[in-house]
Amino acid sequence: MTSSTIVSKVRRVAPAPAADAVAHFSARLTVETDCHDVDHDLRRGGHGIVVLDVRSRDLFAESHVAGAINLPYAEIDGKTAAAAVPDGAVAVTYCAGPHCNAATQGALRLAQLGYPVKEMIGGLDYWRRSGYPMATGT
Repeated sequence: MTSSTIVSKVRRVAPAPAADAVAHFSARLTVETDCHDVDHDLRRGGHGIVVLDVRSRDLFAESHVAGAINLPYAEIDGKTAAAAVPDGAVAVTYCAGPHCNAATQGALRLAQLGYPVKEMIGGLDYWRRSGYPMATGT
């Protein structure tokens, strides 16, 4: 097989024009953050974020991001959100990892209630893999 007969799977669909890519990636950054950036902010006093573990209370007690608050996504409503997210803070939701959509569900509920929110991509799985501080208990 010559190089002229090899078909690129990456290039089989043409990449977006640069302006479209800028809009797409810029939009993603408004609703996503990563473990490194969350750890950075937590180590420096929080910088106006509140980290919400939206998994069950039992899973939270087993292990969670040090400094996180447990608010299971199914319990997010006006009252629980107001108690967890101080005025002016950005909520950061996370769940078990990429295989779990609880963080997305929690972020959606918070956004529907009018809170600024970002989802921590990779969740607890990537947090743990990166060696960032963990805690146990409630």
